[in-house]
Amino acid sequence: MAFTPHHNVTGSTGIYVKLLAAGDNASNVKSITLANVHATADATVSLSIVKLSDYADKNTEEVYYLISTIAIPSDTTLLLDNANMLAFDNSLSGYSLYITVGSSDTIDVSIKR
Repeated sequence: MAFTPHHNVTGSTGIYVKLLAAGDNASNVKSITLANVHATADATVSLSIVKLSDYADKNTEEVYYLISTIAIPSDTTLLLDNANMLAFDNSLSGYSLYITVGSSDTIDVSIKR
């Protein structure tokens, strides 16, 4: 999968949407913006890195949340720009970046490398 810097994410509670796949080689992420484009309602957002492994023929996951169930007010953008927070191994054997949003939420995501 090739690196895609911009995403429109429409909510489904509990559904992971992949923003960066392991192997995109985007380990040098500088910032991520999460924009709630809804005019009147807050959006609930979680951002996590996930590593799939094949331990004893079973797919197991390591999940680490960068942010968890954060409410972003309507017409507001959250900027994540801490290099230490965004540093993770995005090689083929590393982590993928996922987002989950509330069922009626719409979030625009921009990733800068």
